[in-house]
Amino acid sequence: MDPKAVRSWIMYDWANSAFATTIMAAVMPVFYKEVAGAGLTGNTAENYWGFTQTIAMILVAVLCPILGAVADYTGSKVRFLSAFMLIGAASCIGMAFIGEDGWLLASILVVIGTIGFAASNTFYDALLPSVSTPDTMNAVSNKGYAMGYLGGGLLLLANLVMILFYDKLGFPSKTAATQTVFATVGVWWILFSLPIMRNVKEKAGERVSGFVSAIGGGFARIRVTAGTLKRYPELLKYMAAFWFFNDGINTVIVMATIYGSGIGIESNDLIAALLITQFVGYPSTLLFIKFARRIGIKPSLYSSLLVYVLIVMLGFFMTNALHFYLLAALVGLVQGGSQATARSLYAELVPPSRTAEFFGFLSLSSKFASVAGPFVFSVVGTLTGSSRYGILALLAFFILGIAILVVVNVDKGRQEALAGEAAS
Repeated sequence: MDPKAVRSWIMYDWANSAFATTIMAAVMPVFYKEVAGAGLTGNTAENYWGFTQTIAMILVAVLCPILGAVADYTGSKVRFLSAFMLIGAASCIGMAFIGEDGWLLASILVVIGTIGFAASNTFYDALLPSVSTPDTMNAVSNKGYAMGYLGGGLLLLANLVMILFYDKLGFPSKTAATQTVFATVGVWWILFSLPIMRNVKEKAGERVSGFVSAIGGGFARIRVTAGTLKRYPELLKYMAAFWFFNDGINTVIVMATIYGSGIGIESNDLIAALLITQFVGYPSTLLFIKFARRIGIKPSLYSSLLVYVLIVMLGFFMTNALHFYLLAALVGLVQGGSQATARSLYAELVPPSRTAEFFGFLSLSSKFASVAGPFVFSVVGTLTGSSRYGILALLAFFILGIAILVVVNVDKGRQEALAGEAAS
């Protein structure tokens, strides 16, 4: 392994986690309800936020597998990552212009930013085998998530100071300070993406002349991927489990803060709780490396998902800020470890030379599946008039994911991946 490349790869999690924390999880959901959606009645803002996430996931699902195949075909994962990073960062800077009752503009920019975030992450994940070995993959993956918690948490802390002490910092209003916060995310994202753009290399793919030819080759690779999936039955089972539990995790991330706002928890408490998640998440994700080595990757993944079942059940009964703080700490204990372990386990089950293609295909399937979580939350909330039942409905995603994960034979899956690599 090249230590400089490893550090640069890890640093991208530091860079893009600012979007995950400030835009997706902490500040924007509250701003969406209290400012951009100020004219919306009842729990309409929460429901619109859920539908915004649904639309974003559909668009990401359409784009990522095509882009993944093209990136493998042309050997250009780093360039695609860079391009979508810039799209996402630009959308954050544009959020500085969202004002009162600007929920439609907010939704459009969040959709664009989510596309940039998710698409760049597809190429980022696919670069994991390029900077690690099979023996170090899980550790490097976990370190990336840990660094993301630290970076995202530090910027979120600075953002919280800007919002709480806006007058002392020279901002004319809390709204103006929050708008500036969104711009800081874009600048942060660009600045700390420079190491991966400069220092991470990949093997050159088959070169083709012209973008149209690359797209054609990308579609051809997707057809090949779909046609050969039957060779990897354990991978298919794991993908099915991933669809469910990953959807549950992502929905908790993007809906927790606006859910808390909807049941009356103050915005400062909501953002402070997300800080707890970040700073609990940093050491917890690093400790998860040792935990996974001790009991195995698959059992450690089970453990984290069972904690999520508890989180969702307790979330239904949440009534005050203290409850939200406690749940935020629980999420911090398992969020990074569960996602990093799931990512590294998937990387072990795919042919090494086709990682971007298979991660793209996972994005196709999981992003279409991820439409279900926010959609179910919003539909149940709309039908019942209460977001509590929307949160409770997420139990099904974790229970089904765990049930399917039980039947995945990881050792057999690794053998199938190696056999597929040899055959190709």
